Amino acid sequence: MNFFNKLKEGLTKTRQNLTQRVGALLSGSSRLDDDFFDELEEILVTADVGARTSMELVDRIRRQVKERKLSEPAAVGDLLQEEVAGILGEEIPRLGWSPTPPTVILVVGVNGAGKTTTIGKLAYRFQQEGKKVVLAAADTFRAAAGEQLAIWAERAGAGLIRHQAGADPAAVVYDAIQSARNRRADVILVDTAGRLQTKTNLMEELKKIHRVIERELPGAPHEVLLVLDATTGQNALSQAKLFSEATGVTGIALTKLDGTAKGGVILAIAAEMGIPVKLVGLGEGLDDLKDFQPRDFAAALFSGLAGEKGE
Repeated sequence: MNFFNKLKEGLTKTRQNLTQRVGALLSGSSRLDDDFFDELEEILVTADVGARTSMELVDRIRRQVKERKLSEPAAVGDLLQEEVAGILGEEIPRLGWSPTPPTVILVVGVNGAGKTTTIGKLAYRFQQEGKKVVLAAADTFRAAAGEQLAIWAERAGAGLIRHQAGADPAAVVYDAIQSARNRRADVILVDTAGRLQTKTNLMEELKKIHRVIERELPGAPHEVLLVLDATTGQNALSQAKLFSEATGVTGIALTKLDGTAKGGVILAIAAEMGIPVKLVGLGEGLDDLKDFQPRDFAAALFSGLAGEKGE
């Protein structure tokens, strides 16, 4: 199954929440008046696009309707897809890589978002591409995190550096960098803790890890990847703000997109944070972590809109 079809299938719940309701609005409206635009905004908000982004999106559509002298509600479907594609950007965002190995990818996010699984799938992908991978188990707060990472390391054929539970996470990262140098590894994937209950300590810990990486490898980390669970909707946006302040997030991996009606949060993140979504999780399989393709996302999200209008 190609990316577009996989994405379309994965967005089924989000489409039902958003596109079907937009389709009903288009087919049930006779004119483009204030009531129409108010209802469109409400649909976007309830699909977790977010109040601010929804308002800006509807304002842009209003302007386009006026500029193009449109009068038929049916025309708004195409406009909406155009504007969504515009928010997400034209280019396919890529992971950052160092010109000389090793590349360091620091992976952050709250517990339960899918950090360890995302790291495992990335490790598998990189190994399949012929890259040598080292995993750093820097979430020393949870003993289970190191054990999970060890399972993924074995599955992916990657090296693993871990210390005992409660050890200094920055020391784990330091050792992982030395190990990567010795092994001539191409990439280091760093798992980190995500306990928001003690967020001040957590953010200080992340900053320390960041400093150690930068000291040992100037210019690193080359990617700070924030893993967000799509099913948390608007809560994902507040997490993005929090982690971005502490670690300078450069990209987002959005997991569990196939199990939520809240996929619209991608738009809020792109519009309000300016952080590109680089990876999307569309299933449980080893190869179900895909590069995010903005145009395909917009097309998949609104596919079927025309059909629904005609029903």
